[in-house]
Amino acid sequence: MPDETRPTTGAAGSLRSVPVEIRVSVGRAHPTISDLLALSKEDILALDRRIEDPVELYIGDRLVASGELVEADSGGLGVRITELADGGHG
Repeated sequence: MPDETRPTTGAAGSLRSVPVEIRVSVGRAHPTISDLLALSKEDILALDRRIEDPVELYIGDRLVASGELVEADSGGLGVRITELADGGHG
């Protein structure tokens, strides 16, 4: 675990400001091609999870955390982190 009290300078310090994309997985579906071709506006594609089930957060293909969907302060959608994956931080 890094020492958060130590000033970050040089390459390590500049890396902290690099933005990363986090992908949130809420579930998966396994339709056939025929099912996909039959979809139209307003149809619902059922996922393999319930709304109260945890979501998974990924950076690239690496699972970094899990959490629950919440309404963010801005009124949009957010994720409350409930568990960090092994090696997910530090």
